[in-house]
Amino acid sequence: MGQKTAFIYDERYFWHDTGSSVLFLPPGEFLQPDGTAESPDSKRRVKNLLERSKFIRKLTVMEPRSATLEEVESFHTPAYVERIKRLSDSGGGDAGGFTPFGPGSYEIALLSAGGAITAVDAVMQGQVDNAYALTRPPGHHAQADSGAGYCIFNNVVIAAHHARRTYGLKRIMVLDWDVHHGNGTEDAFYADPDTLFVSLHQENNFPNDRGYMEHTGEGEGMGTTLNIPLYAGTSDAGYLYAFEKLIVPIAEQFQPELILISAGQDANNYDPLARMMVTADGFHRMASIVKQLADRVCQGRVVACHEGGYSTAYVPFCTLRVIEALRGEDSGVPDPFLVSLANMPRINQLLPHQKEQIDQIARIHTAYWKIG
Repeated sequence: MGQKTAFIYDERYFWHDTGSSVLFLPPGEFLQPDGTAESPDSKRRVKNLLERSKFIRKLTVMEPRSATLEEVESFHTPAYVERIKRLSDSGGGDAGGFTPFGPGSYEIALLSAGGAITAVDAVMQGQVDNAYALTRPPGHHAQADSGAGYCIFNNVVIAAHHARRTYGLKRIMVLDWDVHHGNGTEDAFYADPDTLFVSLHQENNFPNDRGYMEHTGEGEGMGTTLNIPLYAGTSDAGYLYAFEKLIVPIAEQFQPELILISAGQDANNYDPLARMMVTADGFHRMASIVKQLADRVCQGRVVACHEGGYSTAYVPFCTLRVIEALRGEDSGVPDPFLVSLANMPRINQLLPHQKEQIDQIARIHTAYWKIG
């Protein structure tokens, strides 16, 4: 018998309209309009795969509620929230940093933040052991007064504030394995000694001026920001080495009471907005490590919130593996891409330059933590 795992989604998540673009650029004279990379398909197909495999029957399906203004403004400025509402009511606009949205997206963004809150409530109240919220729009790039990178409201930050305010938690860990740096989340907690923020991301991808290994926090929060920029081409082996060398030993010393995951499955081998080589099995192994860590330090409390992931073909399989790991049960769905992935050179090798990058980060953090 596996763990009791919540799965939280709403059809309205898939109705958030990001308009047309060319990958992440607006259409132009020589750029023919196309659907945005952040389309509903990669998220809706997660739900579809769960239904097609019948694995959804093993999950506790929950409907999200909308976040309140007070909850959203625990991080975002009232002026920013009002601007998003005004634009949404008048047909749409841009939240900032090329984050286009259409009419009704204000309400959907509140529902997305509310999905993260619903997941926290379900875990903290003991209704389930852990939870996966298929939140859309995503959140980890959103800053207090601006959106960015398809993110309108910062779902994980809002959920963390809710967990503290409602349940009196002190120490919270936010693990962001989205391939892009979680700059908005980092901003929220950069000086906070009670939040351990960990970001695994492709070096200099997006935003290209954030997420350096030397960025370790400020003031009382020195050492509680752990940036792990990884070289393009890093595969499962590099990510797992980062968990072994850095993430697990630091988290065990930090002793969080709740672990929030910004679960962007865009480090996968087929993603159009990244150059990494993580397989669905790699995501399963990372999620399993987090689940085992949570069992040791925080009564198994894990909440994962969906972030990026733009391969409509492969993201559903990667996300299914994350949910399988949280549930502790195999869905029986094979990875149809495994044969082609297995033939790629170095897919499961930790290369010397990748190891040295992680070891260098470890040397920086020996000032704050005991790392073997």
